[in-house]
Amino acid sequence: MSADRLRQLGTVVLFVVTVAVNAAANALPINGQQTGEISDRFSVLVVPAAYVFAIWGVIYVFLLLFTVFQALPSNADDPLLRDLGWLPALTGVLNTAWLLLFHYEVFVLTVPVMVALLVTLIVIHGRIWARRRDLDTIRRWVVATPFSIYLGWITVATIANVAQTLSALGFDGFGIQPELIASAVLALGLAIALTFVWRFRDAAYGLVIVWAYVGIVVKESATDLVPIVAGLGAAAVAVLVLLVLVGRLPRSPEAMPAR
Repeated sequence: MSADRLRQLGTVVLFVVTVAVNAAANALPINGQQTGEISDRFSVLVVPAAYVFAIWGVIYVFLLLFTVFQALPSNADDPLLRDLGWLPALTGVLNTAWLLLFHYEVFVLTVPVMVALLVTLIVIHGRIWARRRDLDTIRRWVVATPFSIYLGWITVATIANVAQTLSALGFDGFGIQPELIASAVLALGLAIALTFVWRFRDAAYGLVIVWAYVGIVVKESATDLVPIVAGLGAAAVAVLVLLVLVGRLPRSPEAMPAR
């Protein structure tokens, strides 16, 4: 078997394993507790409402499209897919590892695994960006878009994961009001999101941030300050995404077509 075919097969196998473990996490559930039940034990103000996590369904549908596309015999030597290499498969390994660690409550180790997943997705996004001029419509939808959505969600998930881990360790924020800390963290996340959407004209990434921040507004509607910051953040990113989609942002020669 050639290296390309091995990569294609490995990506398929690890995608299937990832989906199976994620399904088992709540169906069995793993270690006798569902993912949401563990998360709900911690009073963290930067975790969105439960319904927001339905985005995993969207992520896996798009990753399925990517997995099928990259597995086609005609795409074995595709330059873009060769550039991505085993990185998409690695995201499956990290995703699965994080879930097992979280369910067995090894919270301290979930953070470096989540950060590794975030970094891997950033590298994938960067390699796609480097070949942006070679993206046709199909590749924008089945290669670029899946990882933009995935990266957008993991950006939010990393923030939530760190906050939950600190809560599990008993960190009290040095006595600072939780609302202030959460608002500062959300503002930082907003700055990153706005910069990313502006720099890469990545509407898919921005829409995920809007979805997550609106979910925080819903969950923390009775909390001081947090829903205001999250709501303003969602509105700001939504406006930027709209400008990207209608082509009203100044387009640099390096900008990728909106998706």
